[in-house]
Amino acid sequence: MSLIQSLKLVMSPPHPAARPFLLASGAGALIGRALPFRATKLAGTACGLFFGFCLYFFRDPNRVVPADPHAVVAPADGHVVSVEKIAPPPELDMGNAPVWRIATFLSVLDVHVNRMPAAGTVTRVAYHAGQFLNASLDKASELNERNAVRLTLPDGRNMAVVQIAGLIARRILCDAEEGMKYEKGERFGLIRFGSRTDLYLPEGVEPLVEVGQTMTGGETVMARL
Repeated sequence: MSLIQSLKLVMSPPHPAARPFLLASGAGALIGRALPFRATKLAGTACGLFFGFCLYFFRDPNRVVPADPHAVVAPADGHVVSVEKIAPPPELDMGNAPVWRIATFLSVLDVHVNRMPAAGTVTRVAYHAGQFLNASLDKASELNERNAVRLTLPDGRNMAVVQIAGLIARRILCDAEEGMKYEKGERFGLIRFGSRTDLYLPEGVEPLVEVGQTMTGGETVMARL
């Protein structure tokens, strides 16, 4: 990545979910620094640092989605921690047959906006309460708090995207609702602060990525339909 591309990424406008954090920390920074007390100035400085962190964490850069209609793109930024065949989450009613699951871990330094891996219609959204284990652990897919989305493709096949809360992440945001239609690469949610996103491919579709590979949400091709 070039210096210009890096600057554009860092300076991307924040996701709307950042507004309450930016307002609170920004007000705290201004008030704290304005008051003539050492303690309030220190608090104001801390608020200012948190304001800068929120600007960085909630950045929402535009992405160039591949034109290939058969491409399945990464639903999140981060690095792949698991590629294996496993049954989809039971709450999605996708059957018990194992399919390829690609798990992507997002650190606090990654862009946390989630994007649809393909064009299709949301036919199920299911929230599952759970724990807040380290999202890089394989058991996080089953034990952690998660929000699962089933996407039905135009040809009738199903795939799924599962947003998983992590050790620090305690809030999953999902704008997708049943019946909504999405284009490939379109934003549908966000997880804060540090998390994991699992992609379940349709039966018969093979992954094109491997463990350790870095993903760019909405751009990296993970499979081809």
